[in-house]
Amino acid sequence: MTFFKDFTNEIIISGVVLIVLMVLRVISTKVVHRYAKTSHKIEYRTNLVIKYLHLLINILSFIALVIIWGVKVNDIFLVVSSTVTIIGVAMVAQWSILSNITAGVILFFSFPFKIGDSIKIHDKDFPIIGEIEDIGAFHVVIKTIEGEEVIYPNNLLFQKGISILHNYHEEKEFTD
Repeated sequence: MTFFKDFTNEIIISGVVLIVLMVLRVISTKVVHRYAKTSHKIEYRTNLVIKYLHLLINILSFIALVIIWGVKVNDIFLVVSSTVTIIGVAMVAQWSILSNITAGVILFFSFPFKIGDSIKIHDKDFPIIGEIEDIGAFHVVIKTIEGEEVIYPNNLLFQKGISILHNYHEEKEFTD
């Protein structure tokens, strides 16, 4: 019983943080679903964005709980920096993964094309013309006129010029 007497404030504040966590998760889910419905976004992509938001909310809640229970800020930074360093050394391409995820979220909220649109990527060495079949967290799948599936990283879509083609379907060869 002394545990509850000694840590009453921490227990109450932790309960409040957990309630706020649940409320924020529900609110963020509803806001993203509402946005997706009004902008006609695809459910699969909506769920990816919701997962990212929930992960961010969970991390912030965990940090708040750690601080509430008396872990010193310097110790938190030491653990976080050590963990990030280990992950950085283990995964040389970490920046690429994070940039693709970030680009995927930006594509969800603000980019002008969607699945089914025909696009041309203006790449000097390897121009691509095709129809978008899927937009994932890390890459976009484009099917060319020749039937080839090209997997294109999300972060490269922001580095290249892109044209949305309106008469692409007329150019396709009909096969029976």
